[in-house]
Amino acid sequence: MEDDSEPEQSPWAYLPDVCLRHVFHWLDDRDRSQAALVCKKWSWAMYSGSLWRSRTIIFYGRPSRARTLEFQSALWYVKKFGKYLEHLEIKLSNPYNTAFTQKFQMTMRGLLAHLGKHNSRLVSLSIKYLELDRLTWKNVVRAQFIKNLATFLKRMSKQLDYLNLKRARVTLEEGCELLNSLTCLTNRSSISEINIEDFFGLHLMVYSSTLFHQTMSKFHSLVILTFNYNCISDELLDILREHSAHSLCTLNIKCHIHDPHGQVVWGMSWANLAKRAPKLNVNFFFERVVRHDHLARILLAEIPVRSISLRSCYSSDPDWIMRPILTNLLPAYWHVLQKLTLELDNDHELLDDELLQLILSCKRLLFLKVWAFLSVTFMERLLQNRAERKCILTTIKVRIYTAQQETSEEDRLLRDIYRKFKNLIDSELNYFVITYPMA
Repeated sequence: MEDDSEPEQSPWAYLPDVCLRHVFHWLDDRDRSQAALVCKKWSWAMYSGSLWRSRTIIFYGRPSRARTLEFQSALWYVKKFGKYLEHLEIKLSNPYNTAFTQKFQMTMRGLLAHLGKHNSRLVSLSIKYLELDRLTWKNVVRAQFIKNLATFLKRMSKQLDYLNLKRARVTLEEGCELLNSLTCLTNRSSISEINIEDFFGLHLMVYSSTLFHQTMSKFHSLVILTFNYNCISDELLDILREHSAHSLCTLNIKCHIHDPHGQVVWGMSWANLAKRAPKLNVNFFFERVVRHDHLARILLAEIPVRSISLRSCYSSDPDWIMRPILTNLLPAYWHVLQKLTLELDNDHELLDDELLQLILSCKRLLFLKVWAFLSVTFMERLLQNRAERKCILTTIKVRIYTAQQETSEEDRLLRDIYRKFKNLIDSELNYFVITYPMA
């Protein structure tokens, strides 16, 4: 007798659509394409817009067989699913020759043109590490890319809420052209977050540019602005106070040794901005700017500093000493500083006492990361103060530099310190401490 009953279905056949889309969410493109061949239901799930809202596309500069189809696959993806995109991130990794940058420019022209015509959802765009000042960019290719990007930003200016052009390295005129593209339709922009760290080329005194000030005056709802100190001036602070004080929450400011940072900025300008923008927090990132006189010109007491990162990067400046920075400058932020990162080549001065005193004086300090020449006993003193609730640190990450190759004795002492404060560390701290020989 024949069995006319239907073959038993796999439980996967009855998986609700929302669960199926969640599974597809964790698959890469290749696996998604394979899964879409299983049945109509799975194929339908493949084209669910929720799967394609975010995308990161990386163009690797170094050639390899696995990367030969990068450009074609990027265009294929955008043409197939670009209409669903809400968050797009593009990274350019080490453009090694002019042929590569030309191919990248042509691919981006097609990609941006298609998105400009068919996408109405994009709110976040990130194109990082272009480094347009490198010799691998021919002038005509560079100019065409900037033109295409500016055209795209004009089309998207009403919907974009986030733009990241970190390390584009453009001229002052090119940079202002791109930023102005966000404001060309209404002569103002309501974008809330912009990252223009290392956006301009090295050595540019952006702070003195009237063109830059005119450009920044068109942004009226900034919440987060990330940029370099060579953009800071009294005029810029006044512009932020006038147009974005109601929304401004965070300024991330990078100061690099090769960026001009000798301009005079008055504490009153910072005070006026902080008064009008009560939610404002300022985060400073210093790269090889370590001299006390340079930092004193920048770190004014009126600035609401939440975070300071100071990296000496093995500075060879014989006149540099860290002690007055710890004792004179940073204590000014005892009431606001929450995060402190110090990566120091301080082999000629021991800073245990000064650093500990700074930590204890900063009543809101939660995060501490230190790479420096310290005594191992510094950790015991710090943890003892934390156990006595004299500070409120929740994260402690320390790399203790030593001039000796053999660190077994220091490691043993660190283990003893850990055991002594094990209950505190395990229950309340994100804790990581090691010794690190420095030849």
